[in-house]
Formats: sequence, structure tokens, C-alpha cells
Amino acid sequence: MITRREALAIPFTTLLESPFLFALDDSDPTRVFTGDAKPTDVRLGPPRTLNGYFPFVVPKSREEWAARRKVVRERVLVSNGLWPLPEKTPLKPVIHGRIERDGYTVEKVFFASMPGHYVSGNLYRPIVESDKPRKLPAVLSPHGHWANGRFYEATDAEAKKQISSKAEETMEGAKFPLQARCAMLARMGFVVFHHDMVGNADSRAIPHREGFKDVQAELRGQNFFGLQTWNSIRALDFLESLPDVDPKRIGVTGASGGGTQTFVLCAIDDRPAAAFPAVMVSTAMQGGCVCENCSGFRTGTGNIELAAMFAPKPLAMSGADDWTKDILTKGYPELKELYSLLGAEDKVAAKAWLQFPHNYNQVAREFMYTWFNKHLLGKEGEVKEMPFKPIPPKDLSVYDADHPRPSDELDATKLRESLTKANDARMAELTPKDAASLKTFQSVVGAALSALVTDAAPKAIAIRSGPVQSMIDGHVMHRAVLGRPDEKDAIACAGLFKKGDAGLVIWAHPLGKSSLLEKGQVAPAVKALTEAGFAVVATDPFGTGEATPEKPFAVDKTYAGYTFGYNRPILANRVHDLLTLVGFGQMLKAKSIAIAGWGSMGPAAVLAAALAGDRVAKCAADLDRFRFDAITDASDPMMLPGAVKYGGLAAFLALCAPQAMLVHNHQGTGVGKLVEAAYDAAGAKDKLGRNAEKLDDRKVVEWLVKGT
Repeated sequence: MITRREALAIPFTTLLESPFLFALDDSDPTRVFTGDAKPTDVRLGPPRTLNGYFPFVVPKSREEWAARRKVVRERVLVSNGLWPLPEKTPLKPVIHGRIERDGYTVEKVFFASMPGHYVSGNLYRPIVESDKPRKLPAVLSPHGHWANGRFYEATDAEAKKQISSKAEETMEGAKFPLQARCAMLARMGFVVFHHDMVGNADSRAIPHREGFKDVQAELRGQNFFGLQTWNSIRALDFLESLPDVDPKRIGVTGASGGGTQTFVLCAIDDRPAAAFPAVMVSTAMQGGCVCENCSGFRTGTGNIELAAMFAPKPLAMSGADDWTKDILTKGYPELKELYSLLGAEDKVAAKAWLQFPHNYNQVAREFMYTWFNKHLLGKEGEVKEMPFKPIPPKDLSVYDADHPRPSDELDATKLRESLTKANDARMAELTPKDAASLKTFQSVVGAALSALVTDAAPKAIAIRSGPVQSMIDGHVMHRAVLGRPDEKDAIACAGLFKKGDAGLVIWAHPLGKSSLLEKGQVAPAVKALTEAGFAVVATDPFGTGEATPEKPFAVDKTYAGYTFGYNRPILANRVHDLLTLVGFGQMLKAKSIAIAGWGSMGPAAVLAAALAGDRVAKCAADLDRFRFDAITDASDPMMLPGAVKYGGLAAFLALCAPQAMLVHNHQGTGVGKLVEAAYDAAGAKDKLGRNAEKLDDRKVVEWLVKGT
């Protein structure tokens, strides 16, 4: 018997014709896991949740990190509904109600982050003892999940407890810790904008955690997390617009949910110069609110890597007796390793105070002051927090009789309608008209699709077991388990070969591998391909056959983002497996690779062909009269969050240009004009075949064989 390594070195046709044979499973000859063997694919176990373990594996080189960072950044933007970034409309800020304190002032601010949606907050400014105007460093400070947000006020009993534990030194700081950090930063010389997270303090048009949890929001890529992230981007725009702010010296700091906002903003926006996400960077719990979760956000990544996206800029963080308690041993060492790789060992730091529960108390704040003092002010030495005179929360409110709430303020329903209209107009503008606009369309929608399925055409394939070979109906049958080197997948595959070297056809069928046979013989359509010299390989669609999870794949009923934020949807897993077979064909140096998608696997075949690009020469797909916008249940196996935002099946089919493509049974799918435009722009009109009705397999096979 030859070894697996030896098998990889054998030419494609020689491997397929190899004579070493093994017994078949009589009940299903295509079955791979026989006897006591069970599927080992980690995806068949319990879905990942926000309470899982999320380690960060440091890349081996700067080049590897640069490539990985680009992929993760695009996925963050897509998952937040911000790819490409929306139009930055005029902020029209209103600044009023100046309050003077010792060494600083506080003003009230609101502005439109987009038409009909307003960001509110307080602007802290140092009192500069000079007639000479100068640019000051600034800090953006999202507050996190404190009761009443920006208006947070602890009870006297809670404050005294904080002092007795030495978490705080003064009653003022203990009662008003959010004001304390803004006041101290202002007295250090920073302009500080302390803005509301949606549904807190003065941000009341959309209740916190509400308005974006239904299926249509998922399909449109509209989520609460993305709205808050956009508000943070526009808050940076606001800070940059101030005449007294130095745009090259802006820091960001927040704790808990504000910590999440800190590192996600710094992962996608190049403007911040220093960051301090408090009590949120962890390999453990990743964030328990809808404002910290959305579909696709942490699939294949976690908060450590997301914070690492800021490297090599100055990044520090704090831990406490919560899910961040292990930061010094799990996460921080990897961050130090990455910063060392990038030649910035002195620009990452972490401390943990395990005597305190979840907090952003004085000891942690002073760590942050010292960090910003060094990296934004250029000064050495520890900074101690000074006593201050708090402002009663009611006096911090931005709206009053002279400054009423904007009359055009929108609730979630109206805002989503506005977002949909703007997005649809933008997608229409991307319709390919020539080679240049086709390239733009493919770069935008192609990156989006890769992020939606959290996958791309693989660079390498791992053969986990096999190949096991046998004879059936005059054909050599191969059974093997494939996967990706960087994943714990285990894809059971079966292939058939008879003669020739025409190439490989990936057989994507709702019945999976078993559809290769009929009554113990090779199925006629498959035999027509093998007689023409093709090898045919198939796997079971994820969720069926040997790819059936231990328990039904359950989507969180309160918010699908809690499930799809950490796990590929079923459809995405099916696309992943088809792409793995594409990679397998490349590894075997197949003369050509084609995909045949039958029935409900037709759309998956289209998505795989779109992501595979020129690795796939042909694709024939039954579109099954499917439309993403017709999905009404997040548990639907065809669910793909964000698909409608980017144009649905029509847009993904348009990505395939100029591949040879035969689509049928597409009546009512809306794949006409956009697909035609893409193929026209690619100069490949003759490579697109369409039929509104379902084609019989004989015609599909004839098309696949034609030209070989």
C-alpha cells in the first residue's frame, strides 16, 4: 500500500486508476465512516457561542499578518453592514450649554451621523491659559453598559463600597466614574467627546437592544452593532472637525461594551493613534449584548485578534475578576508576540486587578491616563487622578427648550427603510458597464461574499484519511476525508472514475454522495461524465448524510447574531465544502474543474463558483427558483445573513463572469439584467446560458462535456 504522502505525488489519472482496493460498505457504497468510525468534523458538534474559548494564533511573518489583517478587517466591515462605508453626510453639529469647572469646560453636543439619526454626548475641553491657539490631542470615550450610560450615578452605598475596597479614592470618583475619566483627561490637556451608545441617556429614538433582530434585518446586514460602530466613526469625524483638535493624536477608550466599541473602531478606522479597551479583551466571554454581536463578526476570530488589528499602534488594556481575569496569561502573551514581530514591543501593555469585579475604576483609569500621557502627550511618569466637581446628570442632557430633539429623528423602522433605500441605490450604481466597473463590482461584492460565508478558495488541502478505493460498475470509487489545514473540518467525499483525463466535476446534489449511484450502479448522468473522461466527486451537503450534526443546528431565537456571529450558516458550510473540493482538484492538478449544482444545491454551487474564480472553468446550476429575500426563518438552511444587502443570487452569479455558466430553473429569481450586464462587461456573453425552466440532467451533462 502506498502512503498518503506518496499518493499526493502521483499524477491525477494514475492516482484514480491505482489498483489497491478495499471493501465497500454494503448498505451505502459511498459511505466513508464505516463500522465504529464516526465523523470527526468539529462543525458537527455543538455550535460555538459567545462563552466559548477564542485563542489567537500569531502569524509567522509580517506578510502573513498583513494578509490576515486585511481579511479580518473586511469581515468586520461586512458584518457591521459597513462595506463599503456609507456616504458621510453633513454632521451639522450643535454645540451649546457651556459649563465651567476647575481647569476644563463641558458642553452639550448632538449631530446627525446619518440623515434622521443623531449622536448625543458631552464635549470636555481643557481651559488653555494662552492667547495663542494650538491643536490639542483628543479622546473618544464610548461609555459601555452602565445604568443610564453617560448619566451614570452610583448610590452612596455603592460608592462607599468602592472606596473601602480601594477601587476608588474619592466619593466623587466613586459616584461618577464616567465623568471622572473625562474630567481628568480634559485637565491633562485632551479634548474629550463622551458620546451615548444607542438607547442610552439622550439617545432615545431607538431603545437599546431593539429594532434590528428580525430576519429581514439579518438579510439586509442591518444590525445594532453596526449602527453603534457607524456612530463611533462619525464621532471621530466630529472630533476631527473641531478647530482645536489635532487629528493625528486621537485616542479611544471605553469599558465593557465601550471596550468592544473601542477595539472594533480601531480595527477598521486608521485614524486613532492610541487605544485602551478596558475589561473586554479576552479569550473568554466575547460580549453579551446585541450591540456587541452580529452575524459573521467573530466567525473564525475573537476579541484578542480583533484588538490585535490595531498593531503596531499603542494598545493597552485592563482585566478584572470577570471574563478578562486570564488576560495576562491568555491573550496578552500573544499580543506581545505580534507586537514583537512588528518591531513595537513597547507599544502593548496589560494589567489585571483580580480583587475587583467588572469595572473601569480609578486604578484602571490611572493606568489609562499614564498610557495616553506617554503615547499622545509624549510625557513620562504615572498620572494620578485629581478630585473634581461632578455635574448633576440632568444638567448634562443635550436637549432642552432652546434645543429640542430634532424633528426628523427616526425610529428603527424608518431608519432601516432609509438605509435600505440608500444601499439599493448604491448597489445599482455598481452595476457593471465596462471592464473597469466590472472590476469594481467584483472587488466590492466579491469581498462581501467571502466575508458572508467566512471563506475563500483554499490555498492548501489536508487529506485527513484515505484514499480508500474499490470497484463498482466498472468504475474506480475513491473515498476520503478532506479538510483545511487551518480548520478542524473533516469532509467525507466519494469519487468515481473510469477513463481519460478530461478533468474533475464536483457533483453538488441534495442527496450528496449517494446520488452518484442508482440501485447499486453508477447513475446515468454520472456515467455520461465518466465515459467522457471526467472524474466525478461528491460530498454530503452540510446538515445531511455523514455531515449531519449531533443535534439539529439551532439558531438563537432571541437574536440570530448570537449564532451566526460565531458559526457559519448551513449554506456557508456547504459552500465551504464545495470550495474544499475545488482545492482538492487543484492539488491533484486536474486538467479542468467544473461544478454541477442540482436542485437546492444549485445556489451553493453558484456561490462556490463565484469565490473560486478562474479555478472553476464551468458551472451548471439549477437555481431552484430560489430568492434570498423570500426567507422568513433564520433557521432556514438557505439563510445567509447579508445576502440581500449585496444583491442576492443575481449579484453572486454576476461575480462568476467570465466563467462558462449554465443556469436553469431561474424563473422568478431576478437574475436577469445584472448577470447579463456583468457578462457583457466581461466580453463573455457567449459563456452565459440560461433557461427559465428546469433542465433534465442529460442536457446539463451535454453542456458540461461540450468543448472538452
